Amino acid sequence: MSNVLLTCVGRRNYLVRFFQEALGGQGHVFAADVSGDAAGMQEAERAFLLPPISHPRYIPHLHTLCARNEVRLLISLNDLELELLSHHRGEFEARGVTVVVSPTPVIRTCFDKLETARRLAELDVKTPRTATSLAAAEEALASGELSFPVVVKPRWGSGSIGTSFPRDHEELRLAFPLTHRLVQRSILAGASASDLDNAVLVQQLVSGPEIGMDVVNDLHGTFVAVLPRIKLSMRAGETDKAVTHEDARLVELGRKLSQGLGHIGGMDCDVIDSPDGLYVLDLNPRFGGGYPFSHAAGANLPAALLAWARGQQPRPEWLQQHPGVMSAKYDTVTVARHTPVPVIALEE
Repeated sequence: MSNVLLTCVGRRNYLVRFFQEALGGQGHVFAADVSGDAAGMQEAERAFLLPPISHPRYIPHLHTLCARNEVRLLISLNDLELELLSHHRGEFEARGVTVVVSPTPVIRTCFDKLETARRLAELDVKTPRTATSLAAAEEALASGELSFPVVVKPRWGSGSIGTSFPRDHEELRLAFPLTHRLVQRSILAGASASDLDNAVLVQQLVSGPEIGMDVVNDLHGTFVAVLPRIKLSMRAGETDKAVTHEDARLVELGRKLSQGLGHIGGMDCDVIDSPDGLYVLDLNPRFGGGYPFSHAAGANLPAALLAWARGQQPRPEWLQQHPGVMSAKYDTVTVARHTPVPVIALEE
């Protein structure tokens, strides 16, 4: 029996279903979230209401939940939870729970977009020119190091919060302080507090087809596969329509990222195929919103993760996709059928 827990499940009903299918009746999929009416909670076999990740007993609550429900595989779907789980990964493993989470330095590098740019430069991977202040951006524009349009975004970002695309100096001077304000009153405020003066970045907008790809490592951080997709349209910061893609350059790029970072499981990467090469924009060491398009084209990362957690080798076809498969997300309605168990009320 390999019960799976997806935390911060939100709207990712499809991942609940993917893991249910991968288990094939040999385990259950449970979901947890801070919101009792999260859509993903309704399709899991059991649903649990968690406190905010800032709660001092958040990790003990997770331990209790896992122990009482024989959870063997724990996966977070939220950027802000990853570092916390990484710190406590050893505790979970000592209790027989495999946590699919990368080492803390990897998570910090990926979450901090300035550190992402620095690390990519060290790996000799192209990334957009970056400025950390409005004054520095205007100096770079004056010298020709940057040119309009540019991207203004939070340094510690998630879900495209506060991202904009100024096309002239007036728009830039409006967008930069606005993003600063949005960061301070969003879920990113805590992460940005460590360096609030440099919490907003200005980057060159790179033109070309936008590609999302999952760079897959096994649970030891060893490179396994790349699952790329050309993004055809976006909605609310996530890929809405995409076509699976095959390109040897992306495989080599994924291998370089894998070996340079050593992440665990899948890492969602945003890439631009510009006329002068492949540019990496963002790295997210978790399931991203683009994975379902690869799943629809034959990949099965949930099945591979379950196999690794059991000490088995996954089938090769689970880490491959058929190229040229176009698919799109669509809205549906999930009827509430769970009254989530409030884990905060449980005691060790």
